Amino acid sequence: MASLNRVQLIGRLGKEPETKKTPNDRTVCTFSLAVDRRWKDKSGEVKKETDWFNIEAWGKTAEFCEKYVHKGELVYLEGQLRTQKYESNGENRTFTKIILDQIQLFEWRGEETDLDVVEEIE
Repeated sequence: MASLNRVQLIGRLGKEPETKKTPNDRTVCTFSLAVDRRWKDKSGEVKKETDWFNIEAWGKTAEFCEKYVHKGELVYLEGQLRTQKYESNGENRTFTKIILDQIQLFEWRGEETDLDVVEEIE
């Protein structure tokens, strides 16, 4: 049976990427990505919520992010969803992140309405 684990997002970086080297000298870069959702409620008022995603890049992709990607910039990215379980203060916890496969920078030339998609909820 085939399976697929693919995530595609367009959003803005919530903080400057943080880059580290592993003991094996591999580069890893992490950052957060904010993705807005907009819709109109029954009265026609536009509502907005933001989802935050933890992003992790490795190797050459991490080096690219460190050099060219900055807080507040609009990006398109693709990756794989990963969930890690760990224990903290005796409680089982889950941490979800996206392992970055590719990233594309957008040249941003105007107001946010250029990419907004507004759905009506009935």
